[in-house]
Amino acid sequence: MKSAAAQARLIQLRAEITRHDELYYRAAQPEINDREYDRLKAELAELEAKFPEFAVAASPTDRVGDDRLTGFATYRHRLPLQSLDNTYTEEELRAFHTRLVKQLNREDFAYVVEPKIDGLAVSVTYEQGKLVRAVTRGNGEEGDDVTENVRTIRTLPQELQATEGQVLPDVIEIRGEIFLTTAEFQRINQEREEEGEALYANPRNLAAGTVKLLDSKEVARRKLEIVLYGVGFCEPAVAESQSQFHALVRQRGQPTLERFWTAQGIDEAWAAVRRLDELRHAFRYGTDGAVVKLDNFRWQREAGRTAKAPRWAIAYKFEPERAETRINAITVQVGRTGVLTPVAELEPVALSGSTVSRATLHNRDEIERKDIRVGDYVLVEKAGEIIPAVIEVVLPRRAPQCVPYQFPTACPVCGTAVMQIEGEVAMRCPNANCPTQVRRRLTHFASKAALDIDGLGTAMVDELVARGWVRELSDVFRLRRDDLLTLGKNVEKSADNLLAAIAASKTCDLWRLIHGLGIPHVGVAASKDLASHFRRIESLSEAKFEQFIANKQTLISGIGEVMARSITGFFNEPRNRALILDLIRAGVRPVAPAERATGSTRFAGKTFVLTGTMPTLTRDEASALIEAAGGKVSGSVSKKTSYVLAGSEAGSKLDKARELGVPVIDEAEFRRMQAGD
Repeated sequence: MKSAAAQARLIQLRAEITRHDELYYRAAQPEINDREYDRLKAELAELEAKFPEFAVAASPTDRVGDDRLTGFATYRHRLPLQSLDNTYTEEELRAFHTRLVKQLNREDFAYVVEPKIDGLAVSVTYEQGKLVRAVTRGNGEEGDDVTENVRTIRTLPQELQATEGQVLPDVIEIRGEIFLTTAEFQRINQEREEEGEALYANPRNLAAGTVKLLDSKEVARRKLEIVLYGVGFCEPAVAESQSQFHALVRQRGQPTLERFWTAQGIDEAWAAVRRLDELRHAFRYGTDGAVVKLDNFRWQREAGRTAKAPRWAIAYKFEPERAETRINAITVQVGRTGVLTPVAELEPVALSGSTVSRATLHNRDEIERKDIRVGDYVLVEKAGEIIPAVIEVVLPRRAPQCVPYQFPTACPVCGTAVMQIEGEVAMRCPNANCPTQVRRRLTHFASKAALDIDGLGTAMVDELVARGWVRELSDVFRLRRDDLLTLGKNVEKSADNLLAAIAASKTCDLWRLIHGLGIPHVGVAASKDLASHFRRIESLSEAKFEQFIANKQTLISGIGEVMARSITGFFNEPRNRALILDLIRAGVRPVAPAERATGSTRFAGKTFVLTGTMPTLTRDEASALIEAAGGKVSGSVSKKTSYVLAGSEAGSKLDKARELGVPVIDEAEFRRMQAGD
C-alpha cells in the first residue's frame, strides 16, 4: 500500500473505530460484533506500525472504552476496572499462556475458567459490610455512580453477613456484571411486540441502557440481575485466589456464577472452555465467551496490567452460530408511538436450536447500510443468542432482479406521510389516530405508568376497539354503561368498576396524562419536568421550540434538543392538537404539581440537586419529600439550583456547587428545613 492510500485508510479507520466506541459504550447500540471491531483495531495497529509517520499520540488502539454519560456523578475506582483483551482461537489462547510463562518464569499455573456474561461491568463497594456505592467501568479509572439503580436489584444484598469464623473487610470493591435473564428480556420484548414497538436488539444493550436510566423506578420494573465474579480493592484481604473468592461469595449468599472451572495448566483450561461452550445454551443468561484467569492473586499482581487490560486474564469469544437463508419479503410494522420497524420475512432456517423465519431489520438506515434487498440470500445469527438478526448479504448469490429496497414514505396502515424527527434514525407515522396505533396507544394510556385505569387491560382494549367504541383516546371517557353490559354475562360489577376508574382518572396528575399521550422520547421523568414547568396541558401543547431551547441552551431541566423537537413535532400535528381539545371537552382536568393538598409548600420555587449517599434517605425518598413540599429535583447543578443535598462520597456535582457558590446541605439540615426549623 502506498503512503497516501495508507494515510487515507488510517484516517478512515480512526473515525470508524471512534464511532463504534460511541455506539457501544455510550449509546449501547453497537452495529458490529466484537470480532469485527477487533479486526478494525488490528488493521489500524498494523498500519500504524508499518507507517509510523502517520501514527498519532492518541490512537484508538491505545484508548480504553468509556461508558460515562452526562447526568451522572462520577467516582474513581480504588483499583482500575479494566476490560479484557479478546481472543478467538485456541492458538491465541495458548499464546496468552506462553506470555505468562515467559513473564513469570514458571509453568505450574492454575487457572479459573468462567462464563463471560454479556452485560454491563460494575464495581460494587461495601464499607463495614454495608452497600455504599455502585460504579460502572467508565474509562477504567472512574465511572458513573449508578448506586440508586443498582439498589433496585433484588438479589444484591444491601448488607453483607459475616460467615462463622470470618470477619467482614472494612472496605471491599466487588466486581460484577449486570444483566437481564433470557426470560426477562423475552418478556419485555413480548410486551413491546404486542404494542407494535421496535424490539430491543439484545439483552446486553438493554441492560446497559437500563442501568443508565435517570428514573430508578423504571429501572426496577425491568428486573435487572447481577453476578459477582471478582474483587478489586479490599482491606483487609479476604481471599488469596479467584476460586477462594468464589467460594466466599457463595457462602455469603451473594449472587455469583452458577458454573466455573478450576484448571491446572492450559490444556485443562482449554478443555474447560470447550465444556462451557457445550453447556452455555442452558444458562438463564446469555454468554458470549469464556474468561480465563490466573487463580492465584499473587501471580495476578506479578503479571500486572497494560494501560488497557490485565495481563493475567483474557476473554475467549465463541463464534456466533450463523445460517444462510433467503429474504422472501420485508414487512413494516407500526408501533404505539408510530415507529415504523422493518422485518425480514425469511425462508425458515434452523439456528441455535430453533427455527427462524423472521428477523428485525431495525430501521431504514440499517437496510441501506447493509444494502438488504428482497430476494437476497443473507447470513442470520441470533444477536445475544436470542433475537435473530441479519448480519450481511451473500453478494455472490444476489440475483439480477433484486433491486434496492424502497422504504415506505407513507404509513402502510393509514397512508399518512411518514416523518423523521431530527436527531433520530426511526421513521414515524405522526397520525395519532392511525388505526394500528390506537389499540397500542390506548393500552399504554391506561397502564400503571400513565393514567392507571384499572380494568382497561389488553383484552378490554381489543374488545372496545373491535366494536368501534374507541377510535381515539378521548373516546374512553364517553363509554356508556349500557354498551359495556352487552360484553357478556355477569359483567355489571366489572363494568361499574371500569367506569369508576375512568371517572377517577379524569383528575389524574398532569404528568400521567403527558406520559400517557405517548410522545416519542418523553418518559416518566421528562413528563414530570414538563408538568412542573407548563402546569397546564394546553400550555404544553402550544409551546414553541424556543421555549425549550435558546441559543443551543436547554431552558427546561431534563429536556434536551431531541426531546424538544419531538414534543413540538407531536403537537404541531393537527390531529394531536385536536385530541387535547377533545380530552378537555370529555371532562379531563389533570392536576398540576403542588395543587394537591400536600400539607406543605415549604420548598415551593426551590430546586434541589441530590448527590452522594445519605445516612437514612434513598435518593427516591428524598426526591418524594422535596416534591411533596412543592420543590423540584434536578439532575444537574446550575446557577438556578437552590440547594445541593449531599451525602457521603459526593461526586462532581458537589464540586460544581462549590464552584458556583450554590448552598450545600446535608441530610440533617434538610430535615430541619423540612420541619421548618
